[in-house]
Amino acid sequence: MNIAMFVTFRVIGFGNGTRGVLLNPSMQSEKLIAVWTGIEPLPVIVRHPFQMAIVLTTLAIIHAFVYRWLAPAWPSGIVGRAGRMGLLLFVLSFLFFEVFTPFNLFHEPLPLVMLELVFWAIVAFAESSAIAWVIE
Repeated sequence: MNIAMFVTFRVIGFGNGTRGVLLNPSMQSEKLIAVWTGIEPLPVIVRHPFQMAIVLTTLAIIHAFVYRWLAPAWPSGIVGRAGRMGLLLFVLSFLFFEVFTPFNLFHEPLPLVMLELVFWAIVAFAESSAIAWVIE
């Protein structure tokens, strides 16, 4: 989860410093850019990335327990079970978050919301694949 988030959001989305597509003032809302770069306190993940990596790892462990609870009801196989878990994470967590927070609260433009949804899909399926591979 942490690796997928780092590659998608940090490397591709934010780029080097604040030069990525997700913080480009010609495309992004001023409100969202201010939250990530100017309004104090800055997000915890900006100020203390290691601390957030621990929190996100803890969430991934909780997701693994949810997987272990649900997987017996699903057809066998790593790919199918990982796909179901990835879809569950994406729809119940990431899709709701993107619609409610970046789009609703920060007025992020729809094309960037869609790009972030692609990033979140990668995160969800990377995490779910790792969980299914380890547990199965």
